Amino acid sequence: MPILGVNIDHIATLRQARGGIEPDPVMAARVCEAAGCESIVAHLREDRRHMQDRDLYILRKTVRTRLNMEMSIAKEIVAIALDLVPDQATLVPERRQELTTEGGLDCVKYGKQVTSVTGKLQDAGITVSLFIDPSKKQVKAARDTGAEYIELHTGEYSNAKGIRARKAELRKLEDAAAYAISLGLRVNAGHGLNYVNVREVAGIKGMEELNIGHSIISRAVFTGLERAVKEMIALIR
Repeated sequence: MPILGVNIDHIATLRQARGGIEPDPVMAARVCEAAGCESIVAHLREDRRHMQDRDLYILRKTVRTRLNMEMSIAKEIVAIALDLVPDQATLVPERRQELTTEGGLDCVKYGKQVTSVTGKLQDAGITVSLFIDPSKKQVKAARDTGAEYIELHTGEYSNAKGIRARKAELRKLEDAAAYAISLGLRVNAGHGLNYVNVREVAGIKGMEELNIGHSIISRAVFTGLERAVKEMIALIR
């Protein structure tokens, strides 16, 4: 049964909209942990559009479960990760103009760079996961970098229109997960998952963790954050 990692970036997005101090993503992490999540996810983007350096350093001291730092392979961000030493680093692609991460990291094209960064992070005692599209080509390239985990990009599944299209995307995730496990990788998933579509992904054999942010924070506007987290955990289970 997968565990839930809650991405708290959008708490920081709301704070940055006014340039003030509220709402506090560190407090959000505490609420999420109290509600039963087992990982806190925070993406330190190069343009600092939501999470700030200070947030990550405070989270490193206060998170009681696991801190999963989403990050690009840019030298500046890698240096911060090596100083911070989160429990896990998830390497993701990053483009300045995108609203959110639009696809998986291309481990075929950037294999050499990803392998180098992966090794540096692992030498510091950080577990490494690679956020990739659900294709065997990317899975194999991810394995070749030496990373322990992959996180399957569920965006195409989440955006699929109609039952047939959704089932086709689910099969891609199932096949990629099975192939990854056969190569010795451990498998997580995330992106676009919500209260309607999460169950099928949670049921994929070998799935260890689902990382979800926007849907939970959106629901929390109406229900409160603690209840939103508990409802998602109940669906996963």
